[in-house]
Amino acid sequence: MPKNEIKIIEVKQNIFAENEKAADELRKHLKKEKTFMVNLMSSPGAGKTTILLRTIEMLKDEMKIGVMEADIDASIDAEKIAATGTKSIQIHTGGMCHMDAGMTREGLNELGIEDLDLVVLENVGNLVCPAEFDTGASCNVMILSVPEGDDKPLKYPLMFQVCDLVLINKIDAKSIFDFDDEAVVRRIHDRNPNTEILFISAKTGEGFNKWCDWLRNRVKEWQK
Repeated sequence: MPKNEIKIIEVKQNIFAENEKAADELRKHLKKEKTFMVNLMSSPGAGKTTILLRTIEMLKDEMKIGVMEADIDASIDAEKIAATGTKSIQIHTGGMCHMDAGMTREGLNELGIEDLDLVVLENVGNLVCPAEFDTGASCNVMILSVPEGDDKPLKYPLMFQVCDLVLINKIDAKSIFDFDDEAVVRRIHDRNPNTEILFISAKTGEGFNKWCDWLRNRVKEWQK
């Protein structure tokens, strides 16, 4: 190779390719076990854990649920989930700002999915990295909270492109914030015309019947 020629190695592409292969294998395993897994993503403070707690309360008598809490450090969220009697584990990512398929498989092995209908992976609070890495989940769900603004789909397009469902949380606070429902729906569908959108309030419970029905239908379809 000439001295003035620079060799370029596409390391990032290789990493993604290997992860996607591992993710596909994990999805096949989940399907075989008839365990539906949700990769739940959002920015910090959007309400992931509060939504999970209310969801568990509404579904715990209908299906067996497990939760994997992923954080850079601490275990406060996993402790809250465990207090409901739900099977849960805490995953520390060692400084990484996302979960990938390999890390998710390790978590599932520790959690044990043989008797679970639904597993929720509460991903690290971040709107960038988690969107880039396929975890092997059955579906991706993203939470956008009203205080964050209706322009988030413009700033973080990939997150909305990879999601099957967007939960718009904290609608009880809309009177305080300048949040445009029509604008956010349009912006989300500009990024991903196929994604579903539900407006909910983890505080009041508004919209949770539709959210839980969405989960019921997805789990039922997955287990066929």
